Amino acid sequence: HAGELFGFVGRNGAGKTTTMRIVLGVLGPDKGEVRLDGVPLDLAARRRIGYMPEERGLYPKMRLSEQLAYLGELHGMAGSEARASAVRWLDRFGLKDRTNDDLQALSLGNQQRVQLAAALVFGPEVLVLDEPFAGLDPVAVDVMAGVLRERADAGVPVIFSSHELELVERLCDRVGIVDRGRMVACGTVGELRAGGQERRWIDVPGALGDWEAGVPGVRLVQADGTRRLFELDPGAAPGGVEHRTGARVRAGRAHPRRDLPDGHRGGGGMNARSLSLGGTRRLPTTFLVARREGRMRLRSRVFVGGTIVMAVLVVVGIVAASLFAGRTTPLRVGFSGGSQALERSF
Repeated sequence: HAGELFGFVGRNGAGKTTTMRIVLGVLGPDKGEVRLDGVPLDLAARRRIGYMPEERGLYPKMRLSEQLAYLGELHGMAGSEARASAVRWLDRFGLKDRTNDDLQALSLGNQQRVQLAAALVFGPEVLVLDEPFAGLDPVAVDVMAGVLRERADAGVPVIFSSHELELVERLCDRVGIVDRGRMVACGTVGELRAGGQERRWIDVPGALGDWEAGVPGVRLVQADGTRRLFELDPGAAPGGVEHRTGARVRAGRAHPRRDLPDGHRGGGGMNARSLSLGGTRRLPTTFLVARREGRMRLRSRVFVGGTIVMAVLVVVGIVAASLFAGRTTPLRVGFSGGSQALERSF
């Protein structure tokens, strides 16, 4: 929407960068089409989009002002207009005194500011930015966030991807969540926090692997050893799980919370609770975690000890082989013309 900051979030490999490349025409979609204001995007429409790719692609040995002016002219600006715009955006990002420097002379954070200036220099009608805040210091984040809000207030739709959920929550008017190439949720942060089905982590030490089968209104989402993450249908009660296992359900140390989706803070946009089912042996969650960590430490020590023993054996073998190879035994061999002492190494 015009004047909207739209955050695009999802775990690594969810399809954020691929989607942006399809929007810009770098990749072709398997099916469907991209529309802007209800009209399919063509080359002319894409020339009006300011794009900041994930892989930064500016010329390292070219001066900043010349580079930005050149990119502005590629988008149809007159030479004088492009040069003025380049100087204006460099000044906006605090780089006015570096206009005659090569890009490679700048720090990575400042190079990223120039990359955003390259997306803005020609006055785009839409901004599509792939991870614009990655690797920036807090001051640079504030500067860039302010620029994006200014563009949105000027009526420019701004779409950007980020793993910084607190930043997305603070800046964005709406958020879209993508997973495996599909938009699984879209709305304001408040709407996403309020929606979704309830999820609970449940731990049943010593139970059979499929003990949850047949519990109505409950679906297994993830398994981690004896722990299970379940998704409950609206109206479904955790008492069904309690009845199935014959165990008493009691809350662990973790507190319920509503978060953004899977892969972000572990919540999945749903109410995730950490529970413990114990039956006759109700083990505290802290004890279970400590026991698992103890086992991991023991395995690590065994591995390190075995490695040291193997290294000692290898060294002993090398020393023994070298000593044996250095020993020689004289051997007398008789010939018709006399005798000759020969040495042969064993």
